[in-house]
Amino acid sequence: MLRLMEWQEDMEIRWHPQLYKQWLVDSIIDKTNKNGGKCMNNFFGLFADENEKAQNNHENEKLRLHKEELDITKNKIAAGEVTLQKEVIEEQQTVDVPVTHEEVVIERRAIDNELSNSSISDEETIHIPVSEEQVQVSKHTVTTGEVSAYKRNVEETQHVEETLKREEAHVDTTGHVNIASDDTASPID
Repeated sequence: MLRLMEWQEDMEIRWHPQLYKQWLVDSIIDKTNKNGGKCMNNFFGLFADENEKAQNNHENEKLRLHKEELDITKNKIAAGEVTLQKEVIEEQQTVDVPVTHEEVVIERRAIDNELSNSSISDEETIHIPVSEEQVQVSKHTVTTGEVSAYKRNVEETQHVEETLKREEAHVDTTGHVNIASDDTASPID
């Protein structure tokens, strides 16, 4: 039950700067030092003196539990290099080429002993030129294809294993102590 006091002219207000960075009334001091100089020193437990605060802290203590979590980062490193260059390969190639040549065909025919006005002589000669195709080989360069190179990103999944630590509360009791547990929190061993 809250009892309100009647304000008196010889009282002053002190402000407490450390609670949530707000200015709260610390205590109302009786300037005439009545009631030991403190009238509302423990208003809802906010302005208790150090002995009262230490006693209240033992009634409601907390143990903070921690755990490790993974921090995953990726760094781009050189994985290798691909060199694209031309190499000259020599191979023997055999090609069958059809060629023609001329032949002289000699035919003899018998003539039935006809009379001739020519005298017999070895001065008469016939020249027949003969030709043939000769294969000449030359080379020229043609484009047979094109090779291009570019990079692309390929995504894959790597499995990473790491051992993580976490803290769990372990309760040891001495004597006859009853412990109640809140089921919504993490289990206590």
